[in-house]
Amino acid sequence: MKRLAFISLCVTVLIGSRALAQEAALVSLKVLSPETALQLAQATLATCRSKGFQVAVAVVDRMGVTQVVLRDRYAGPHTPDTATRKGWTAVSFRSDTASLAENTTADTPQSGARQIAGALMLGGGLTVEAAGSIVGGVGVSGAPTGADDAACARAGIEAIRDKLEF
Repeated sequence: MKRLAFISLCVTVLIGSRALAQEAALVSLKVLSPETALQLAQATLATCRSKGFQVAVAVVDRMGVTQVVLRDRYAGPHTPDTATRKGWTAVSFRSDTASLAENTTADTPQSGARQIAGALMLGGGLTVEAAGSIVGGVGVSGAPTGADDAACARAGIEAIRDKLEF
């Protein structure tokens, strides 16, 4: 009887470990839907407009792939690319770009991060989080300062906050 119980326990452990190994081979993740990404971009642009800023807004998914880019009519020609790079940088480094700008100055161990192709260490890029996970990023370019860019991005995120709770 003890031997049968031991064999049964071993089989259960083997089956359980195999199931865990298979589960670890795949991951599930959440990303912004195209509709939510567009709403985020529109809310961000509306906030900047209300402050008199002509900007471009880019929303990227959690992998940094561009989902939406909006450029206001008088925003500079550089702003769509700059906004996209800010959003990409925020999700790539999992940090807001203003903090990255401070932490990667010359003569710091992290200064080399500024040499990574596509990275842009200027304020105005934020991660978008839901339930403790990054689901995307938003970048803004064209306001007078990076802090102004970031304030618009924060307002855009707040405008869709109810859609991010899951």
